[in-house]
Amino acid sequence: MAVVAVILYHFAPNYYVGGYLGVPIFFSLTGYLVTDHMIRSYHEQGHYNLWRFYRKRLVRLYPQIVTVLWLSASYILLFQRNLLAKLWQIVLANLLSVYNFWQIINGQSYFERFASNESPFTHLWTMSIDGQFYLLWPLILLLLFRFLKQKKYLFWTILGLSLLSALEMALLYSPQININRLYYGTDTRFFALGLGSALAVIWPIEKLRAHLAKNDMYLLDGLGLISILGMMGLFFTPQMDPQGAFAYRGGMLLFSLFTTLLIAVIAHPGSHWNAWLTNPVFNWIGARSYAIYLYQFPVMIFFESKFTHLGDHVQLYHVVELLLILLLSELSYRVIEQPFIKFNFTAFKQGIVAAVQRTGSYLGKIKLLVAGLLVLLGTVALLLSPFIRAEDFSHSQLAERIAANRQSVALSNRRLIDRMKTAKANAQSAHKQRAHRSRRRARRNPVNRDYLKYGLDTKELKLARRINVLALGDSVMASSSNDIKRLMPHAIIDAAVARQANLAQGLFKGYQRQGVLAANVVIGLGTNGPFNMAEVDQLMQLFGPKRQVFWINTYVPSREWQGQVNQLLAQAARKYHNLTIIDWYALAKSHPDWLYADNTHPNPVGAKHYSAFVVKQVVSHANY
Repeated sequence: MAVVAVILYHFAPNYYVGGYLGVPIFFSLTGYLVTDHMIRSYHEQGHYNLWRFYRKRLVRLYPQIVTVLWLSASYILLFQRNLLAKLWQIVLANLLSVYNFWQIINGQSYFERFASNESPFTHLWTMSIDGQFYLLWPLILLLLFRFLKQKKYLFWTILGLSLLSALEMALLYSPQININRLYYGTDTRFFALGLGSALAVIWPIEKLRAHLAKNDMYLLDGLGLISILGMMGLFFTPQMDPQGAFAYRGGMLLFSLFTTLLIAVIAHPGSHWNAWLTNPVFNWIGARSYAIYLYQFPVMIFFESKFTHLGDHVQLYHVVELLLILLLSELSYRVIEQPFIKFNFTAFKQGIVAAVQRTGSYLGKIKLLVAGLLVLLGTVALLLSPFIRAEDFSHSQLAERIAANRQSVALSNRRLIDRMKTAKANAQSAHKQRAHRSRRRARRNPVNRDYLKYGLDTKELKLARRINVLALGDSVMASSSNDIKRLMPHAIIDAAVARQANLAQGLFKGYQRQGVLAANVVIGLGTNGPFNMAEVDQLMQLFGPKRQVFWINTYVPSREWQGQVNQLLAQAARKYHNLTIIDWYALAKSHPDWLYADNTHPNPVGAKHYSAFVVKQVVSHANY
């Protein structure tokens, strides 16, 4: 259930909006099974064999993840060298199980598959949290055993730690801050692991009786139904948007509680849910779930980087990706996972010798040659990585440009907002007179003359400096925000990576509360996911009929929602007289040389064309 949910989310994040909640299922299961095993061993033997536990975890987890890392590194070296920068850091962070912290420090968003974040390893943050849990939790639990002799104290302590983790996530969340810290943080995600662990204290598997009274059996089955319905409801509800407030202020905790309840029901031999959910398909997926999870993102990122027009072949491309994921997972399960489960450290040398001896056949020689080649290529990629500067490649260039633009524009925004708050309101007639004089003087003393070659004339350049604008956008606008600000210095520009249209209302209301709204609004949202007409209606009602609204449509050929977004915007423009669509899609499609390798974000030259094009449309239809 968990791995299917995650894959569905990665295929269609805006339809399976809660698919990312497959991860708390993994966490809760891990907490329950590990803690149950430790408690049983401690009670039966009076101690716990930590070395044996660590050795089993190494043998279970590392062969597969090392294989994925080296396979991906080999592919990157051969076919996608723009991802070489920082590759050695990524691999090392994964091997040390600290990759989630690396992602926080390096600003790698889970929800933005463009710019510096287009990485085949983004999903591996969960493996690092698991690794930290496997390393530290046995030590913490043994410490708790020493000081908390009674089961109830142990249960309430673990439950309390879990609720503190969820409370920390809720308190730290703010629409104005980057959510990477909350999404990737071990401390803010512990509650799912902790709830499973707390359940293990009061619901040990070996002490659950198979024979129950009918009423108790019906109660368990009913609780199982409630938990599944609750999980499915949260899985599909738009309220669980992973960038929205509800997910962090109780939504993920609620889902984890439903998950923990379902684990309790399935673990009990007196419930029917275990039998109902047991079938050959689930058995096959479950046995390979680790490999499926590991290979899904590399397959999607590498495939979609070569077949960039996903928007034209959505279903076909996803079917191909799924088949590749399952094929690689099956091979990994048979060739890597199963042999290493029987791995014995003391027999390692003999195993290597035996493997070499078995290469007498052509098939054996081919296997050894392929394995050696992959090890060599992956290692070469890692050795080259420290010498590759991030700015040498388009995605890293873009990330740095966006960061620099945001810093510069944020400072300019603050100064402009302060002036708007302290300045006395001018009379409407005076404002109209200024606009009239601006038009008459527009052809004299032009500024920003270097933009004349990007399609603006001297009159438009002059008028652009007089227009008051509030611009809300995503990373496409953020990559050009300095150019827009230069052309329209009275524009407040709020553009951020991974932003979707559902956040626009909250952002607009925030500026409304500050009393700094402009007569013109520019929206540049749609790159990261679709929206519906109801959301557009709400926004247009919020903006009001007297405010001129400009919406830049989207050019994102690698995403299935490109056509959906643009068709909806064209429909909305026919519905609202004060809504103008800026057709960036048509312009960008005709000039691929203006874009980075992701075929979505304007490069430095494209940013000037993008900015000039947007400003030209705004000047033509704006309220002055």
